[in-house]
Formats: sequence, structure tokens, C-alpha cells
Amino acid sequence: MPSPHDEEARAKGRFMIINLMRIGGIAMILMGIAVVQGMISLPDWTGYLLILLGMLETFLVPTMLARVWSSNDRNPPSPPGNR
Repeated sequence: MPSPHDEEARAKGRFMIINLMRIGGIAMILMGIAVVQGMISLPDWTGYLLILLGMLETFLVPTMLARVWSSNDRNPPSPPGNR
């Protein structure tokens, strides 16, 4: 059974990963806006793609990670051989 310290460290790590995903998504959105506005010389479609991927990374991925991690905590995988 993991100690409370291990669980707290795992929770802090997960919190950091979720927030880094959100920050990375916002950076992608801003980069995409800069491309569409012509501040970065790339085709417009790359800007729209960056905006779309940034929105997915900002809003969808953290929710999915939290859901996967919470279901893993409720139903820990059984050790091999005890199936």
C-alpha cells in the first residue's frame, strides 16, 4: 500500500502535468493566431491547425488525463498472475 507521501507526490506530479498541458495548449493557440495574423510567415492552414490542436490540448486532454488517472486510482491493476 502506498504511503500518504507517495500519494501526495503523485498528485502533485499529475497536477503539474495537467497544468503544463494547458499552458502548452495556450501557447499553441497564440502561435496559431500569430500565423493567421501574418506575424509569422507560414500558410494560414497551419495557423488554424495550431489553434485547433491548442484548443484540444487546453480543454480536452487535461479532462481525459484526470478521468484516466482517477479511474486507475479507484481500480488499481491487478498484479500479473492473479487473474
